[in-house]
Parts: sequence; structure tokens; C-alpha cells
Amino acid sequence: MPRPTTAADQTAEPAAPEGADSTRERIVTAARDEFARHGIAGARVDRIAKQARTSKERVYAYFRGKEALYAHVSARELALVAEATPMDPADLPGYAGRLFDHFTVARPDHHRLITWGRLELADTTPDHDDPILATIARKLDQLRQAQQAGQLDPAWDPVDVLALVNQLATTWATQTEIGAAAAEQAADPSLAARRAAVVAAVERLFPRAKRGRAH
Repeated sequence: MPRPTTAADQTAEPAAPEGADSTRERIVTAARDEFARHGIAGARVDRIAKQARTSKERVYAYFRGKEALYAHVSARELALVAEATPMDPADLPGYAGRLFDHFTVARPDHHRLITWGRLELADTTPDHDDPILATIARKLDQLRQAQQAGQLDPAWDPVDVLALVNQLATTWATQTEIGAAAAEQAADPSLAARRAAVVAAVERLFPRAKRGRAH
């Protein structure tokens, strides 16, 4: 059984040979696709190497193993998610729409990549400097500040707010079987209608703040 990945595994990689940045990038890109399709346990280093046009030995020269490679890939992809889906705590419906666009339309592979990690690394204890925990903590602080500014109902616990918005926003990325049913049975089968429903649901729970009228 592989040992849990630590933050040290993500950063303490062997130095890359000079001029080998393109090889390393090909490995990371191939690993991202492999992990999104097959998860951590199902991923094959030989397939990653073949897709990256390199050798298994070269893959292991950059990364200690599959978990360290997954940790590196997921941290980098999560940074891209955060950049593409900034959260405005005064406009949570807009945030939910951006999450929907990213995970359901633009990059469903990101949702699969994250989900595999949740499933396969569920029993591991994240480090205090884990980038996911840092992102969550930052968003919770944003929500608390919005409550203090009168932009968000203070009756809600920020952790519940974040969990509910994320869950609603990724409903269609998660429940693909209902998405298939919606394509045939929904009054409006378009993705635009699904997005509108997500935004409307979040608006009901957490209405947009009226600008300039917080108190």
C-alpha cells in the first residue's frame, strides 16, 4: 500500500537535467490526462511515459512515484481552477456560475482529477500547508468578512455556505446520469438552462449583495 503523500514529496523532487524543462512539462501534461481518466491507482507510469515521449526512468527522475506526481499535477491544476473561478463573497450566484462553466463546460477533466484524489486519498491526513486547505481557509475568511460587512447573512456558518455553493455549482459535473436524462426530458435541455438553474438556486439561498447598501 503506498504511503500518504506529504508536502515534502510535492516539492523535494530531484533536480531536472539542464535543458529538460520541455520533457518535464510533457510528463506533467500526460500525467494530468492519465490521472483524470484512470485515477491514481489505475494510472500507469508506462502510459504516461509513452504519451510524454520519454522513458519511465525519466519520469521517476523527476518524481518519486505516482502519488508524488499526482500531488504535483493536482496542486498545479487547482491553482488554475482558482484563477479561473475567483470568488466574490458578495456575489455567490456569479461564483456558482463560474464554477459551473469551468467544471461542466470548459474543464470537466479538472473535476475528475479532483474527484479521484478525494476517493483514493480519503484516508490520508493533509499537511497544514496543503494548498487545498489554504484555498479553503482563504475563502472562508472572505465569507466571514462579507458577513461582517453586511453582504451575507451572518446566520449561516461560512463552511456551510462554501460547501453548499460548491455542491450546487458542480451538480451537473457530478451527476452525469441525470444530465443524460435532462438532455431528453428537460423542458429546455440546453446547458444554459442547467446553468441558470444553478445560479437561481444559489441566489435563493445567498442573494447578491446590493452594492453600496451594506451596513
